[in-house]
Amino acid sequence: MIRSKIIGTGAYIPTEVIANHCFLNSDFFTDDGSKIEQSTETIIRKFKAITGIEQRRYARQGISASDMGAFAAEEAIKRSGIDRESIDLIIVAHNYGEMDHPGAPRDMVPSVASRIKNKLEIQSTSCIPYDIIFGCPGWVQGLIQADMAIRCGDVRTCLVIGTDTLSRVLDSSDRDSMIFSDGAGACIVQADNSSSSGIINTAVRSDTGIELDYIISAGENSGAVEEPRFIKMKGRKVYEYALKYVPQAMKECFDRSGEDIHDLKMIFLHQANDKMDEAIVKRFFELYDIAELPENVMPMNISHMGNSSVATIPTLLHQVMNKEIGDFKVNKGDLIMFASVGAGMNINAITYRW
Repeated sequence: MIRSKIIGTGAYIPTEVIANHCFLNSDFFTDDGSKIEQSTETIIRKFKAITGIEQRRYARQGISASDMGAFAAEEAIKRSGIDRESIDLIIVAHNYGEMDHPGAPRDMVPSVASRIKNKLEIQSTSCIPYDIIFGCPGWVQGLIQADMAIRCGDVRTCLVIGTDTLSRVLDSSDRDSMIFSDGAGACIVQADNSSSSGIINTAVRSDTGIELDYIISAGENSGAVEEPRFIKMKGRKVYEYALKYVPQAMKECFDRSGEDIHDLKMIFLHQANDKMDEAIVKRFFELYDIAELPENVMPMNISHMGNSSVATIPTLLHQVMNKEIGDFKVNKGDLIMFASVGAGMNINAITYRW
């Protein structure tokens, strides 16, 4: 049986650290344009208590989404030991394309994947680059598409990247702007028929009814800018949606793997909000009548990385592989899951044997 196996990871962590106190001079407004009367200190304190975020990373001026993606890809290529000219597909997940500065036009042509292929100096005309716009679950979806291509026998080696500069689509008058950050993560996925390692199975869900406007682009809350330049989120709606459907999607995915839930060692969940993520994982295990979370089952980096959308899971995976997240480590043969939720609304999950 052919399996799609991750053989190398990479990440780019922006150098600009933005702590919560950097927002102390902000004036925050609701989405109906009303000024929030609570003090900024109180808003920030409540924000930290709800999300767990203490700081986040922003890309410095002059660093684009394709730059970050190329940096992460270079590391993944080096760690995998492959010849870059052997890469058949470059799949890049993002949401806003190339942006030179906050408020800049969202440049989608040429694709971010094509730009990254150029920056990696890959000459092969058989290496096909393309982008995915799938919200925060984009990198996981890229991994799913790579797996489909490999299982079909069309390709052998794929480069899957998640990269976003969300700091350039933030409304400073919106308290939700403190959630988002920048970053890039990448992996090399290769066909393997000599072991049991790799992707076992996947699951995807899409809800595009009333859920369509849970995460959108719109003008400033303060009313200063009316055109849809900024990322906007209905936080409560997203929270309720995620808690209702993500655990179910994860269970559907895991059940179809045929594996024993007690063998699941780790879940790499989109880093959106630590309280929400903990509730999702708790509800997932409760679906199996497991009341207590297994030890070291959910690594997290959101407290110091923020929500970098498509980059959160590949960045987290890379950090765990480098033993940078506490006592978390993945050993050969470990059963793990990837799962994400975001704009669309979209949910996806992967069962994976390391």
